[in-house]
Amino acid sequence: MKNEKITSILILTLLVILMASCSDQKKLDFSSIEITAEKILGDPDYQAISFGAYRETTRDIQPTIPQIKEDLMILHAMGVRLLRTYNVHYGEAENLLKAIREIRQEIPGFEMYLMLGAWIDAKNAWTDEPERIRDEDSPRNAVEIDRAVELTQQYPDIVKIIAVGNEAMVHWAEEYWVEPSIILHWVNHLQTLKRKGELPETLWITSSDDFSSWGGGGTEYHKPELDELIKAVDFISMHTYPMHNTHYNPDFWGVPDDELHLSDLEKIHSAMDRSLEFAINQYNAVVKYMRNLGVEKPVHIGETGWATVSNEYYGAEGARATDEYKSGLFYKMIREWSDNNGITVFYFEAFDEPWKDAQNQLGSENHFGLINLQAQAKYAIWNLVYEGIFEGLTRDGNPITKTYDGNLEALLEDVLVPPTNAEIQERLLREEQEN
Repeated sequence: MKNEKITSILILTLLVILMASCSDQKKLDFSSIEITAEKILGDPDYQAISFGAYRETTRDIQPTIPQIKEDLMILHAMGVRLLRTYNVHYGEAENLLKAIREIRQEIPGFEMYLMLGAWIDAKNAWTDEPERIRDEDSPRNAVEIDRAVELTQQYPDIVKIIAVGNEAMVHWAEEYWVEPSIILHWVNHLQTLKRKGELPETLWITSSDDFSSWGGGGTEYHKPELDELIKAVDFISMHTYPMHNTHYNPDFWGVPDDELHLSDLEKIHSAMDRSLEFAINQYNAVVKYMRNLGVEKPVHIGETGWATVSNEYYGAEGARATDEYKSGLFYKMIREWSDNNGITVFYFEAFDEPWKDAQNQLGSENHFGLINLQAQAKYAIWNLVYEGIFEGLTRDGNPITKTYDGNLEALLEDVLVPPTNAEIQERLLREEQEN
């Protein structure tokens, strides 16, 4: 009997040791991580940009690792050190991480980091089901999060942030938006993995969404779950798009009566000044809502940008907003403001991507890039071509040149003055009557 008791104690002890050993195996060693999100967010030496390397009108044709490497070298030369991606259910995110690691092996000291996006949908999104269930997960969501965790564990020296969802809470994303409770669940899940040592303690978790979804807009977004989400994330990643609002909310855009005497160029510059103010006001609205909750944490801009082409609402027949000159002005203005205020802007975006509106190649979504498909730098970064920073670099075999051959006068011939306030009011009245 005594021997049986001793044997039982030994077995119990071995089981405890084994369980502890298994538990320890889950804890990964992230102690070598030096560069963290906390250090680089808000630092103008670590410029950020939204990144996609797609060259074709479909995402079925994935960019190759050599193509991604070309893009990385171009962005690195521009001073970009932090990229934002949107999902992990295509091969691009993993290939991007592989490409960064391979370049680091070839070029010691090469720096490029990632805000890794995990796409989030409502139940029944992108299906023939008549109802989107906003407070339930799409089955794919758990797969996205698990894959984002795996990639972060494999590349902890590169992935510094995980963003749960992209514009997943804003109601105009009608096909797939979810209630804040869904985002909160996955943010808390990732924060728990950090506490368990399964993700780096220094990894920052956020969600990247429209300013209104973060409390800066209408009261329909002001829900207890949103307030809890604001407390749960490590920082807020909010979006602001004055360009889209030149059509949807154009009060700031039209040329006012007291500016009708100005030259065309002066009217354009004044409209772009108001556009920057519009973006800053949306940023400040989010900060105000956060602080009213008694919360104080960083707020950065996960997306803003200005398209250069549109045959829709923003083009010649609409707001007259899209061209390279206005886009270039906005890029320089938002960068200067954010750098001076310690705010990171993930500018949208690095390269034109024709898959975004495959059925309409003149659609604005295809033309937000700073560099087009012909490897031409748009007006926003002509100065970098002049400075020679792209010397020796190519994209798909093409050297980086300037649109319009760098001729500003030729570019300005394609630039339209925004409508007057009176013209905008006439349009809004006509649309109201038609509806």
